[in-house]
This record gives sequence, C-alpha cells and structure tokens, in this order.
Amino acid sequence: METKKAQQRFTEEFKIEAVKQVTERGHAVAEVAVRLGVSAHSLYTWIKRYSVPAEQRAQHDGQADEIRRLKAELRRVTEERDIPKKGRRVLCQAVRVKYAFIDAHAAQYPVRRLCSTIAVHPSGYYAWKQEPASERSKNDQRVGALITQCWEASGRVYGYRKIRNDLHDMGEPCDKHRVARLMRLAGLRSHTGYGRRPGRYGGRPAVVAPNLLERQFAPSGPNKSWVTDITYIRTHEGWLYLCAVLDLFSRQVIGWSMGERMTKELALNALLMAVWRRKPTEEVVVHSDQGSQFSSHDWQDFLKAHRLVPSMSRRGNCHDNAVAESFFQLLKRERIKRKIYTDRAQARSDVFDYIELFYNPRRRHGFTNQLSPVEFERQYFLKNGTV
Repeated sequence: METKKAQQRFTEEFKIEAVKQVTERGHAVAEVAVRLGVSAHSLYTWIKRYSVPAEQRAQHDGQADEIRRLKAELRRVTEERDIPKKGRRVLCQAVRVKYAFIDAHAAQYPVRRLCSTIAVHPSGYYAWKQEPASERSKNDQRVGALITQCWEASGRVYGYRKIRNDLHDMGEPCDKHRVARLMRLAGLRSHTGYGRRPGRYGGRPAVVAPNLLERQFAPSGPNKSWVTDITYIRTHEGWLYLCAVLDLFSRQVIGWSMGERMTKELALNALLMAVWRRKPTEEVVVHSDQGSQFSSHDWQDFLKAHRLVPSMSRRGNCHDNAVAESFFQLLKRERIKRKIYTDRAQARSDVFDYIELFYNPRRRHGFTNQLSPVEFERQYFLKNGTV
C-alpha cells in the first residue's frame, strides 16, 4: 500500500504545454492547475518563465482587438445589406409573418439585427415565441440542454451511456433510452471507428524480455504494472510521435513524451516522467512490445536503475499490449481523427489537452466503474486509508 506521494517533479515539456493551456487556449489558471494537480503559484511561475514578453503580448492583443472590431463592423454592414433582400416579401406583411421570418433566420443572423431591419420590436418577437407547450416537451428541452452540455464537455465523444452517467452525477436521473432518443433528435452521437495503422518493419531486437504480464490487465493496486507503447500522429509538417506510459490499475496516463523521431530517447523521457510522478517504492512490471526503443541497452539500464522489471509482448502480437493499443485508439478516435494539424506544435498542444485535461481527470471508463482514472485512484486511496 502506498503512502502519501512526495512532491512531484515535472519535465520542461510538461511545463511548456501547461503554459500554452493558459496563454493560447484561454483556460483559467485555477482550472488548469486543478486539472493538472499543480499549485496555481507553480503555474504562474511557469507562465512567467515560458510565455512571451509582456510588451509583445500587449502589441499582439491590440492588433487582435482592432481585427475583431473591423470584422464585427464588416459583419454588421453585410447583414444590414443581406437581410432586406431575403425579407423583401415580408416587409409589408402582417407582424406574425415577420416574426416567422425572424424565427426562420435566427440561426443565421442576430435576432436584434433582424428585428431592427424588419422594423419590429424584439420583445414582441419573444412574446410570440412563448407558445404553450406540454410539460413533457418542456422537460425534454431542459434535459436536452443538459445532454448537449455533457456532450460538449466530453469533447463531443461520449455516447448515451456515458452521458446518462454524467446526468446522474448532476442529480438528473434519466433512462438511457430517453437519453438516446434526445441525442438522436439533437443530432448528437459518439465517435466510433478509426482506420488501421500500417504494419511495422521487421528486425531483430537487441534484448528480449519474457512476457511477465501475460495479459493480466487488472492488478490489485497502482504501481504494480505499467504498459507503454509508441504511436504516430499525422501533421502537414510531418509525423509527430507519441510515447505513453499507463498504469494498468486505473488506466491513467502517468508518463508521455512527443517528438519528431521515434527514438529510444522518446521512450526514456516518457518513462522518466512516469517515475517522477509515481515514485514507486516497490518493483513495477513495465510491459512493452519488442520495438528497438524498448529493447535497447539504455532502456534496460534505466529499468534496472529504478527497480523496474521489463516485460515484452510476443513478437507481432498486439493483444499482449492491448491496453496501450486501446488508449491510442481512443485518442485517435475521439480527438485526432476530427482534427487537421498544420504543424507538430499544434498537434502536441492538442494531445496534451486530451491527456492531461480530459482523459486523466474527466473521461469515464467502463473498467473503472464509469469513473475517471484520477477519481478511481482517489477513491482507492481513501478506501485504503492513504492519500
């Protein structure tokens, strides 16, 4: 049983991507700090060190504000030109006809702009919109809004079963069939399927370890069995390679690294992050395939120096490392498949967002009783009297 973890150390790669969540993606410092499990003070220190100079940001913000103002002005002029063309036939019609025209185009133009152009008051339009509806219909609209909120929060990847669990956690019990019906009416669906990756090249590994894991994918506690593998991500700039290390107990990604080449350093950096984060006090089985990155002498020396026991899949048998393969399939299906990355930096930032801000702290898993990996481990430590 583990005792309270010592203060974590983070790689420079981790810090840079954490700063980008605030400076580029616009997330609040407090929110990012909570999700990543670091203090807000540390995150502010990283921002001060790795973000651009203040004068450069001020100049960039001023230019961005001017561009937004000009775009808004252009949009207003364009709408005031186009709305009368589409509504020429209703300008002399009854007021309710004008309201119907506004309702039909409310998704395309702002309601107040439509009202001012058609010469009606917005309050009259909203009063016309408040038609009597059944209690069931009103409740469906309310639950539908909650479903959309949960679906958006999942990165638009959850299906009706996980959405139902989210609703239950929000204090809104709902039958799964009703959730499925409302999602179907709203055009919401889970993301499924991803193309097969090409085959790997052959070659003889330098060191081959026995398969100690033997597909035992459900250890009794954390830091007993880790699995690792490498995948690739397509960008317009070229391939970006990702190495990830997962703890089989909770399916949490405890170490990762990304780079332009699939080298042994990529795998070592990911394993180093895992060791820094978990600080195991007992021997841990580290399972991988027989790739050159994991069969190198440097990899074996690192394992021996940190009391990690190597384990390898049988040659060409991906099922021996199914958990790592499953994580990569989720990553590509739920995030990468839906994106087109212009360069490696954009892909790197998006993968960091998926792993550290969604997958680890929030994504539900059937294996962990519909809890996120972080929450599953937290409940385990509470139950066993540790933190």
